[in-house]
Amino acid sequence: MKKLFLPLLALLFLISCSAPRGSSSSRWMQENGKIKVLSTTSQVGDLVAYVGGGRVDNWTLISGDLDPHSYELVKGDGEKVERADLVFYNGLGLEHGASLSALLHKNPKAIPLGEAIRKKSPELILEKEGAIDPHLWMDLSLWEKSIEEIVEKLSTTDPDSSLYYEERGKELQSRMEQEDLQLREMLQKIPSEKRYLVTSHDAFRYFARAYLKEAGEENWEERFTAPEGLAPEGQLSPVDLQAVILFLQKHRVSVLFPESNVGQGVIGKIAQASRDMGFPIRLCTKPLYGDATGDLTYFEAMQRNGELLAEELSQQ
Repeated sequence: MKKLFLPLLALLFLISCSAPRGSSSSRWMQENGKIKVLSTTSQVGDLVAYVGGGRVDNWTLISGDLDPHSYELVKGDGEKVERADLVFYNGLGLEHGASLSALLHKNPKAIPLGEAIRKKSPELILEKEGAIDPHLWMDLSLWEKSIEEIVEKLSTTDPDSSLYYEERGKELQSRMEQEDLQLREMLQKIPSEKRYLVTSHDAFRYFARAYLKEAGEENWEERFTAPEGLAPEGQLSPVDLQAVILFLQKHRVSVLFPESNVGQGVIGKIAQASRDMGFPIRLCTKPLYGDATGDLTYFEAMQRNGELLAEELSQQ
């Protein structure tokens, strides 16, 4: 299984070289002749850092296990936005904390990558109960479409380096296509009847469509469910909880997956309620990475997700 991701090691090395992750933003604030880019999440920032290489200084605003859905500005964030030559963010309602959302929407330097993808490929954007699902990065082939926008904005800001950004963008696209194919092949080896997923919140719908469904399967949405909605702070109802339990029973799911930045209270109650009803359900001891990547890069998080699901779902 590890061999499938050997090409990823080179990618991670190049990202680490082009986007050093210092512990203080004071160095990033200083002039050094590079384009100063502020990215809201690591899923955004790791792509920006790769395309920008040694000519861009990228800083990720929402790091670790912080929740991008509810993130509010803290002291110093406003100065970072002012200092940045460009601000890249996910958009589509992901960063909906009131203070951050207001600052992004009124800033002419801020580029919502999700909106750019939606404009070019509206048929690929998912909705649920009238709300747009912003978790595009959970499908590598879909998130890859943001590279073109990153290349264009960096080239406009630094036209003398446009060829450099174009070449690095093409290289990143090629590598993401390769990783997408390998991830799909790995997860498709799980028997179809075991390829059902329950996580803490609705961050894995794009993932299910890309990697869990059968070829040509129209009702792929039945492959995934979660007790909490598109934003994990959403309100739950007994109907929501009952729907998850019925899903577990119908598809004979025996393992639930917590997410790294979402509390396990709700999903733990579902597991306990199922056991009380005579259905053996367990919580996976390792979390999946949905909205947050912890101390991992975006690419490492996707790799971990694939490997964990391939191992755990096959054992059901």
